[in-house]
Amino acid sequence: MGLIRYLIVDDEAPGRTNLRLALSAHPDWQLLAECDSAAAARVALASTPAEVIFLDIQMPHESGLALARELSRLAAPPLIIFVTAYNTHALDAFEVHALDYLLKPIDDQRLAQAVTRAAAMLAYRHGDGYRNALRNYAAVTQPAHAEVLSVRSVGHIEQIRVSDVLWLQSAGNYVELHLAARTVLHRMPLSRLERLLAPADFLRVHRTVIVRRDQLRRLSALGDGRYQLALACGAQLAVSERYVRELKACM
Repeated sequence: MGLIRYLIVDDEAPGRTNLRLALSAHPDWQLLAECDSAAAARVALASTPAEVIFLDIQMPHESGLALARELSRLAAPPLIIFVTAYNTHALDAFEVHALDYLLKPIDDQRLAQAVTRAAAMLAYRHGDGYRNALRNYAAVTQPAHAEVLSVRSVGHIEQIRVSDVLWLQSAGNYVELHLAARTVLHRMPLSRLERLLAPADFLRVHRTVIVRRDQLRRLSALGDGRYQLALACGAQLAVSERYVRELKACM
């Protein structure tokens, strides 16, 4: 692929220096500039586009997350690797399709993994799938109902049509997207993903479960305030008592 051009954006000089020295062990990587703010990064990118940005999250005036959201809307966005001393923004980082999330002090082995992953992704991104998925981020993060979900996993980003999702179940900071033939794990809390779903198409039946309305088939009372919902796809799901009234009205 030739040289991979990268940018370091960190408001702390020692952080920029440490990262630059660590990346000097990778001769195929070419440093374009070191920036101490999001504004300086914009100036640098305007003159020489970078393929990868090592980006700090917490910076004065404007956070790295804000810059990442802006860059994700570009036709050909650079890869983002967050480098930060805080692990509290990991979920937000993945929601802007950051390629990796490195914690300070940087471990050489983890950095090498991130470098290898970035090189592989750059080889893949020449296809339309990567660019389309990244452009879709702007639509997914808006209050309007999403038609496509961009699901990130190691080495690739996959577009899942919301119309193909039969039901969803919370799994910590992830959501299981149950499709007709498989289940896909999407890194986003169920409560946040619910805001992207059209209420006319989806219905919450449990604190951890949302179902597609056209999948509803049979609601059974099991006694002791317990209910079970059968879906057209064959799934049998527990129903919380607080959602039973709306579910009955829907059926």
